[in-house]
Amino acid sequence: MIIYSGMKRYILILAAVLLPIIAEAQIKIWDGTSCAAKQVTLTEYLPEGKPIAAIIVCPGGSYHWLDQKSEGAMVAEALAKEGYVAYVLRYRVAGKLEFVSKYRSVLRGHRHPDMICDLQRAIQIVRTRYSCPLGVIGFSAGGHLAMMSAEFFDTNYLEKYKLKPAVSLRPDFAAAIYPVVTMSDDRYVHKRSRLGLLGERYTGKKDLRESLSVELNARADMPPVFILNCQDDEVVDYHNSVLLDSALSSKHVPHHYIQYAEGGHGFGVNPEKYTEETQNWFQEFISWLHNMSF
Repeated sequence: MIIYSGMKRYILILAAVLLPIIAEAQIKIWDGTSCAAKQVTLTEYLPEGKPIAAIIVCPGGSYHWLDQKSEGAMVAEALAKEGYVAYVLRYRVAGKLEFVSKYRSVLRGHRHPDMICDLQRAIQIVRTRYSCPLGVIGFSAGGHLAMMSAEFFDTNYLEKYKLKPAVSLRPDFAAAIYPVVTMSDDRYVHKRSRLGLLGERYTGKKDLRESLSVELNARADMPPVFILNCQDDEVVDYHNSVLLDSALSSKHVPHHYIQYAEGGHGFGVNPEKYTEETQNWFQEFISWLHNMSF
């Protein structure tokens, strides 16, 4: 009996570890296309019942790397528990080697429009799998990417790969959590994200900076937006979100903006990184979703 009990406990522990892995499906989004970015993936997290909506998660990392845990897998798991089918997008970024070597001053590497191409392709794939509403949530630089999808949905960035989606590339809602927003306002710009997005040879181009500053490209026909950040954010100046809030207000875009005094940056849905204020942010977001008229 002692051996059986120990073995049973071992099996239960092993099952608890393996079940989340078995429940996930990973999709290589560029398979079967002319795009060679085979490392780009969508990882699916399923709810127990019929999904309320589908949500693509864009982790942050200043367009140089991706926080796959606090702003990726943990977010998707939390969304699935709330009844949403979630997809973590591993999109192209400049890379850690670029951060230390600046090799893109010679070679192209990964830069705009690679990131929005990946997200639009993800939207195309998810829309073909589910007929429910589809939204995008992004963190830090991923928040900038989420907002680009909400603003540039009628620009088919996939055309370079000879893809003409038969579905809408416009998300039904977007959420930007402590987002990078401006690429042109030097008072508040997050320079590492701008460098990651544009590359060394293009950061000085004023027209390009402005074309990718999401506060300058807000439009009345955008989907509803959820914004959240903290005043004590030492990574991305909190005025980024203020600029976005003002831009959306000027275009009468339905949106909800929450600004906390303390909480910093990069907490995602990781309880170990929460403050007294930020510990409730995810439920605020879920409440906002529940109030949407899907």
